[in-house]
Amino acid sequence: MEHSIFLIGGEGDEQALFVEEEVGDNCRLICTVRGEGYRADEQDFFSALQAIRKRVLEPKGLVPFCYGASLKVWPSAMSRDMGGGLKAYKLEMGVQAKQLVGIFEEGPDVIPSSVAAQEEFAREWFDSLGK
Repeated sequence: MEHSIFLIGGEGDEQALFVEEEVGDNCRLICTVRGEGYRADEQDFFSALQAIRKRVLEPKGLVPFCYGASLKVWPSAMSRDMGGGLKAYKLEMGVQAKQLVGIFEEGPDVIPSSVAAQEEFAREWFDSLGK
């Protein structure tokens, strides 16, 4: 499956192309940006997207405009294990997550963020549930 994703911090309407592949037990994500290709092989596609964001896009000042790179979105263990990490939950502090979104989809509530900020928000959200 291929996904063209707009890049925040890019030039004009710059996009990156993401291609999903399953290779054995791994989820491979190939990203083409500015004419160069990058690959991440991880246990799920959300982790592969994070790896590409950290290694390739963030150093270039780029953030994909999609739910997988949105501050208040994080996958559950089940969505990672059963769905390859292609879906994740929208998070709201103190509220159990209910709404699943595709990590390569976009919407008006996408809040582009760094991997570190997204991870921190997810930790704070887990803590806010008081479990």
